[in-house]
Formats: sequence, structure tokens, C-alpha cells
Amino acid sequence: MRLAAKGLTAILSIITIGAALSLAVSPVRAGDDGNSKDVSEDEIVRALAPLPKKPLTRGLSIGPQTDPAPSAAETKLIQSVRGRSTRSLSVTEREEIATAAKDKPNIDLEITFDYNSANISAKSLPSVQALGRALTSPDLKGSTFVVAGHTDAAGSEAYNQDLSERRADSIKRYLVDKYSIPATDLVTVGYGKSKLKDPSQPMAEVNRRVQVVNMENKTAASK
Repeated sequence: MRLAAKGLTAILSIITIGAALSLAVSPVRAGDDGNSKDVSEDEIVRALAPLPKKPLTRGLSIGPQTDPAPSAAETKLIQSVRGRSTRSLSVTEREEIATAAKDKPNIDLEITFDYNSANISAKSLPSVQALGRALTSPDLKGSTFVVAGHTDAAGSEAYNQDLSERRADSIKRYLVDKYSIPATDLVTVGYGKSKLKDPSQPMAEVNRRVQVVNMENKTAASK
């Protein structure tokens, strides 16, 4: 009986050790630890690439979404805000930019920041660096991009508006300094806590982010 008990104990020990080892080597999937997935340069390029122009042929066509011709008002808006400081934009201009950006190629990189700060978080640096490489790629170089800063719902509207503007400026400064992207090609705008990504969790980290939108392809227009 004692030998049998010892044998059973040994078997259980082996099973327990095996289970522990299998857990230790199991791969961690993106999102398992609550962190956002790092995005690649290619993913950013694909997301921000200009949409195909509307075909001139008649009839129905099935395929990728086409890029509607920008209105004169939209073109005027983009030209008026290029080179402007983030804080100089009025509430009306911010909303006009949001409306114009709605149907443009965009990507939400979930670039996060240290709490109550405009400092880019260490875990988001790879995504910001991928963004810098993407914006200098032949497919995107020369476009005008909106870099929109957002905060979570903590704090007053005025405080969050200021913080979102500083966060957008932080990304712009990094892209200009590290990747020599012309400052006039990056339109920075802050939305504070007015456009939460996850309204059901207003204090969540995903709300402290930066969205990038391709507003205008100057390179393609100049060809």
C-alpha cells in the first residue's frame, strides 16, 4: 500500500510539474496583458494610403472604397490650418477638421501617454517609431496628416483640452525631430475628453491616445 501511495504521489507530482511548464511556455497573445498591440510600418501605410480616385466610367462597380473629390471648403480649411499652432485653432475649426477627417484614410494607433502627462509611454514608442517610418515612405510622403490628441475623462474640460493639445504636439515634435517630417505636413489638434474611444469606460487608458488621418495627398496631386 505504501509503495502504491508513493507511486501515485510521484505520478501526480509529474503531472503538476508538466502543467506548470506548459503554462510557462505558452505564448502571450496581443492583448492578453491588457496592452495594445504594436502596429507595424506596413499596417500604417496600408491604413493611411490614399483611396482610389472615383472612376470616370458609368455603371456600378464593386471594389475598394473610392476617394471623393475634396470640396473647395475642405481644401480651404486644410490650407488654413497647415502650419498653425495647435492652440490657435478655434472650437469651430476643430469640429470642421473632425468632420472633414471622418471619411479619410485613418488609423488609431492607441499611442498612450503617462498618466496626467504628455510624455509618450515607453510601450508606445515602437508604434510612434513605426509611424515615423510610414510617413516618410514613398506611398505617404508629401501628404498632410492630422494628428489628433485625446484624453480620458478625468479632470475638467479646460484641463483636458490643454493636455490633448500638448499630447498632439508631443507626437509632432517627435516626428519632426526624429524623422525630419516637415512641420507643415502635420496638423495638430486636441479634442480633450470630447471624443472618447471607449465611452463605457471613460477613465480607461485607451482613451489617452492619438489618431492619425491622411487629409490630403500633395504628391499625387502634383503629378
